[in-house]
Amino acid sequence: MGTESIERYFQGLKEAIGQVPLDRVERVVGHIYRAYREGKQVFILGNGGSASTASHFCCDLGKGAVVDGKPRLRVMSLNDNMALLSAYANDCGYESIFVEQMKNLVQEGDVVICITASGNSPNVVRAIEFANSAGTTTIGLLGFGGGKAKELVTEHVTIDNRNYGQVEDVHMFLAHCVSQCFREWITNGGPR
Repeated sequence: MGTESIERYFQGLKEAIGQVPLDRVERVVGHIYRAYREGKQVFILGNGGSASTASHFCCDLGKGAVVDGKPRLRVMSLNDNMALLSAYANDCGYESIFVEQMKNLVQEGDVVICITASGNSPNVVRAIEFANSAGTTTIGLLGFGGGKAKELVTEHVTIDNRNYGQVEDVHMFLAHCVSQCFREWITNGGPR
């Protein structure tokens, strides 16, 4: 009896993975690879479960994609400094926690990756708007059809699924896929 809900979850996850547009995933890898070649930095952000994915993605790009004898990608998760996040949330409002950090760090040509299930979180939307105005490439890993973020980012991989768990599972899957493909591109001197 309990296996029905498990089967439904896995079926929904299979369907969500089946929606992943592979050409868009390749373009995401391309944007990160361009930033790498040009000595630019990659910033990753999200809320809740997406914040965890942002931290994990940052680890995979910053350590897992390292190739001996090759330069390393400069990558940072904007979720990981709790003191700074809470200071900005307290003093400027939660909707400003990413923008205020980016004001110190982001430069033209950088890449900002926003991970969000709904695509409508005010702090993520404001981060995308700021990053666009700073001349970065903005990337969205999105669910729920993309929300506001879909219309704002340079590039997106959007899943039209409304189950937070399944969307977050696909985002982690994408983080692993992109990181491993990026490492292959470093190893091979570009896409094959």
